[in-house]
Amino acid sequence: MIVVGGEALIDLVPVAEPPGALLPRPGGGPYNTALALGRLGARASFCSRVSKDGFGASLLAGLRAAGVDLSLVQRGPEPTTLAVPSLAPDGSASYGFYVEGTADRLFRLPPALPRGVRALALGTCSLVLEPGASAYEALLRREHGRGVLTFLDPNVRPALIAEPTAYRRRFLSWLPYVSVLKLSEEDAAWLGGGVRDWLAAGTSAVVLTRGAAGMTVWTREGAEHSVAACRVAVADTIGAGDTVNAALLHRLADGAEEGSGPAAAGLAGAGPVDWPEVLAYAARAAALTCARAGAEPPYASELSG
Repeated sequence: MIVVGGEALIDLVPVAEPPGALLPRPGGGPYNTALALGRLGARASFCSRVSKDGFGASLLAGLRAAGVDLSLVQRGPEPTTLAVPSLAPDGSASYGFYVEGTADRLFRLPPALPRGVRALALGTCSLVLEPGASAYEALLRREHGRGVLTFLDPNVRPALIAEPTAYRRRFLSWLPYVSVLKLSEEDAAWLGGGVRDWLAAGTSAVVLTRGAAGMTVWTREGAEHSVAACRVAVADTIGAGDTVNAALLHRLADGAEEGSGPAAAGLAGAGPVDWPEVLAYAARAAALTCARAGAEPPYASELSG
């Protein structure tokens, strides 16, 4: 099983008609990743604190419909976080957030994850907003120590980061506990440093997404592989990076379960990973997400063949 920890929120997406209207859509990087994993056919569980309001009920219904396990979800009376994406002409999105007193930032560290968990994925707002951020950080360190493959997508949202220098230091402190670091070019530029720094800090593999230019992975052993992006008519890029997360996790954790890929303890020295195939699969999945409006990741049947 793959556990995804982090926020579930509502994106208020601008629509053409009526002018100025906003359409509520399920969102949040971790939520989208868990949803995509379910649709891709992976055994996935969502680990978060979700509001008992109508938005929270809708968010959980979406995960349930995708077959995602909800036994690790905490519930609370606080409201659901809201995000307002602004779309650029090329379909890329920037975000404003309403996060004061919301449920997801009050996440508490759960007991040890169930036996059979092969991977844990974290990222986005959940690693910024306290007190939940410290609980997720403790979860990362604990589960890595138990031999779980750990995956981090910082998915930086500068509007939420009051002290960038402190956040960058904190980011580096996570890397010894991260098996796979995935980030966009924009994230990399904002965080500073580079691939060699991140690998030297302790992570086993770094995947960098470059939009229409595709994606590249570097490993601690010195390997480097790139794949091109798949050409599609882009509706928007909302959820594309989260779909990449899910596709990478699905392939890597599946290999760990079968004993033919990365061991749960990490990637270094744990056997071969067919990185070109893994990246190509992620690129196809992301392209299908970009081809439709909002975070609508594909189903396994859409990627067969």
